[in-house]
Amino acid sequence: MTTNIESPGRPTRRLPESAVPEGCPAWSGEKALLWARAQPPVWVPVRMRSLHLLALAMVGLTAGFWLANSRDVPPVLAALVPLHLVWTLARPEVLRVSGPVLTLVLAWYGGTHDLPILVGFLLVTAAWALAEFRMSARRTQRMWAVSAAEGVTAVVPVGVGPLRRGRFLIALGLVLAALGGAFVLVASGWDAPTDRREAVLAGWFTVGWGVTALASGRLARRRAAGLRGAPAPVLRVLVRDGANGDVEVFTADDVAALRPMFTVTAEEWYDDDDEGDEEDEVARLLKEKEMEALLDSLDADAEEAAQPGPLREAVLYGAPYDGGELVIVSAPEDVRDGADEAPGDETEGDEARGETEGDRGQGEGERKAPEGVREPGSGGGSGDEEFVVESSMAPVRALSERAVRLRIAAEKARARRAAVYADRRAAAADGLTERLASGAVRRWRAGWLDRAVCLVVVLWAALMVLSEVGGWRYVPGVLLGVIGVLLLPRMAAWRITADRDGLWFNGLRGVRHIEWDHLMTVRCEGGELKLDSRRPRFGSAWTAHAPRWGRLERRFGLVHPYERTAAEITAMWQDPALRPTAPSDERARGRALWPLGAALGLVWVAALVLVP
Repeated sequence: MTTNIESPGRPTRRLPESAVPEGCPAWSGEKALLWARAQPPVWVPVRMRSLHLLALAMVGLTAGFWLANSRDVPPVLAALVPLHLVWTLARPEVLRVSGPVLTLVLAWYGGTHDLPILVGFLLVTAAWALAEFRMSARRTQRMWAVSAAEGVTAVVPVGVGPLRRGRFLIALGLVLAALGGAFVLVASGWDAPTDRREAVLAGWFTVGWGVTALASGRLARRRAAGLRGAPAPVLRVLVRDGANGDVEVFTADDVAALRPMFTVTAEEWYDDDDEGDEEDEVARLLKEKEMEALLDSLDADAEEAAQPGPLREAVLYGAPYDGGELVIVSAPEDVRDGADEAPGDETEGDEARGETEGDRGQGEGERKAPEGVREPGSGGGSGDEEFVVESSMAPVRALSERAVRLRIAAEKARARRAAVYADRRAAAADGLTERLASGAVRRWRAGWLDRAVCLVVVLWAALMVLSEVGGWRYVPGVLLGVIGVLLLPRMAAWRITADRDGLWFNGLRGVRHIEWDHLMTVRCEGGELKLDSRRPRFGSAWTAHAPRWGRLERRFGLVHPYERTAAEITAMWQDPALRPTAPSDERARGRALWPLGAALGLVWVAALVLVP
């Protein structure tokens, strides 16, 4: 069995031969190299992030406002500017239409010696060129992937489950398009011409973004349905779960996991309808809370370890290319056999995953062989028939050499950050026994860091909104005001009280309580402090957020307040002798924070109305 050099002693998980289609070729050697060379140049944007889209949208909206106000471009046409920039990353196919249209708009409303218009021409042409490079690379990648399959095709396994791809994007697109259309109708009746043009432009931009999301969802759904509707090309590869949750795909001969070819977000489908009919609502909520706690612990372990999962043999259904859809049949991460695990580890591993004998019967351990693949025993299949079937929940994204280097650097930075947090956590736990042995009621509350964050947020909102004039300031002003009223009071005045009966938390509507025996989660991860109860009636978990800088903590020996709070609560939770022995009065537990929110809302409304 091969060994992953990055993770010594961690063998590559073997895929049963029964799960491999007849004649399926391995993707490696010159064929994989040709696919990698077909990637677009490094300066062509491929990987899309929400922050990148938001930044481009803000830049495009600024340019659109300038065109609408200074060149009298109709808002519906000026909205093409921010949408064109968004489509450069999200939907490069649209640029073949939007590019010529936007060029005609600039030529019609601008002059031959108008410098801003000339710059716009250059930007539109550059975006169109980027889109063409990317589309050409897609076609070439798909051609080489189909060629590497050598004509071998197979039907997607039945275990892939129902088609769910694109549903969220379609729903999001419909909501955004409806909101944008309503805003256009409302803003069209405003009196101030400047405010009316800018508001209508923002409305058309929202409509365009909604249509973009709707088209993306429909396209992804059509590609996923086409993959399931006919035999697809198949390739043998190696995969592993990356540190950020995506599936990293390697060539079949890259047993050292040196160079991932691409990444894709994939999800396994579970049929839990029968379980839902048998469980009542309380049991279901409890199961969700326990699963959330398990995921939190897994996230914390992954953050501290900063290591990807083990390499696994897999079969790709579908030709991989930038933006494509796939189905992946792979060996499970927790495969148990004599070569991978020592005898006697099965029980411990099952308990760690929270599984029972009945659960494994419905999980990945007893899947039937997919259609179009060999039955067990034919072609050298082993006795272990476990495999996982996953479908892509996001498009394939190719990795350039530069992207691989950045991912490695990010993993190293994540490991250093986790080490810093672990050191600070250990420092926070030192001397807890002496501080907690008194038995007195303990309190933790928001400090200067929490209030400083609230002050910065308020100043930023005031500068952004109050600098506007006319009716335009009320649109973001009302939205930011509602968010501030709901979030800022708890950020600036949160309090946790520990007494003999448990923990008490203040909030907008009142005080919530967790008994010591019902406490399920106490965690400080990054800048988040999180506590939760195993009782469903407690509702959502209690959280608080504050910024932190691990490098400064390590350099100056500082302990983040949330780390100290989590360490003290954890010590009392695990050792009843350290818990307070006296009850706390109602006043000490804190009061409802809604009066503070109401006062903040009144001050904000007065500022919106009275500040000129």
